[in-house]
Amino acid sequence: MAKDYSLLGDGGRRAVEAGLVSPSWYRTPVDPAHIRALMEKSDRMAMRDTVIWLGLMVVFAGIGIALWPSWWSAPFWLAYGVLYGSASDSRWHECGHNTAFRTTWMNTVVYHIASFMLMRAPHVWRASHVRHHTDTIIVGRDPEIVAMRPPDLAKLVANLFGLIDTWALGKRMVLHASGRLHLEEETYVRDKERTLVFWTARIWVAIYLTVIFLALWMGSILPLMVIGLPRLYGAWHHVMTGVLQHLGLAENVTDHRLNTRTVLMNPISRFIYLNMNYHLEHHMFTMVPYYNLPKLHALIRHDTPAPEPSITAAFRRLLPVLRKQLRYEDAVIVPDLPETAAPYRAEVARLKPHAV
Repeated sequence: MAKDYSLLGDGGRRAVEAGLVSPSWYRTPVDPAHIRALMEKSDRMAMRDTVIWLGLMVVFAGIGIALWPSWWSAPFWLAYGVLYGSASDSRWHECGHNTAFRTTWMNTVVYHIASFMLMRAPHVWRASHVRHHTDTIIVGRDPEIVAMRPPDLAKLVANLFGLIDTWALGKRMVLHASGRLHLEEETYVRDKERTLVFWTARIWVAIYLTVIFLALWMGSILPLMVIGLPRLYGAWHHVMTGVLQHLGLAENVTDHRLNTRTVLMNPISRFIYLNMNYHLEHHMFTMVPYYNLPKLHALIRHDTPAPEPSITAAFRRLLPVLRKQLRYEDAVIVPDLPETAAPYRAEVARLKPHAV
């Protein structure tokens, strides 16, 4: 029987029947004192990275505007686009968890800036991400599954340029501005936040209409190169790294070692991605700030699969599985555990015959 990934269909009902709703996730046993130390948040470290992020955006956009419309401006727009359309994704993520800054209002401000850049309704997506962590890659429950099975590879490639996501998010923004939620959103957005969803969307629509009017008045796409278009031409990095979080791994399990991967990355990608390449560690201990994830990785590596050594290596392992899933959707990667690790739960038995 085909899987129903909709939050409104049979997939969710089956998840309830299987006891997969808000499951008891496996966590590596560690000294609570060590975790408490790693959970300490720092305004200084988060402010440093935020100032670098926004400061570079100002510099690259300023040079791009100064050189416009010469092709000499292109490298600066490309760099600006990655900071706008990709680095905003990790800032949205960390500040949405309220783990980047110690001071709550700082998380809130950066979260709303990054949400606007990504066109993600901030109150909707905060609720969506809570569900993602509660029911990670549970079919019919997780609203943030990147690719269903069999995977739509054309859609994944199109999203490298933001084409699918931006269109869908634009339509959703207009829907919210009209005072409505999508039916799936109604299953996880709290009633008291709906008015905030609607008024945020109306303000955003006004901003985008102003930018479009300015571009028409100037007879130039330059205003859209600053606001709007970077969501398209700068999305490739956050899509490239984002698909490595869970794709090709197990669905409907209760051990993040089976459905989430860690990938070692170069320093530039780690800055753009805010250390979310340590994604298994993040899912196990969600309240550890991004700047402490390397330490968390060292603390629990004896109990987790070896990380993929690079982005290239991760895709080299992932792509054959995706191709196989086109013909046989249950094909899956089952990562090997070190000898020092606690064994997987009994649920791994159903995955082994399909392991690639």
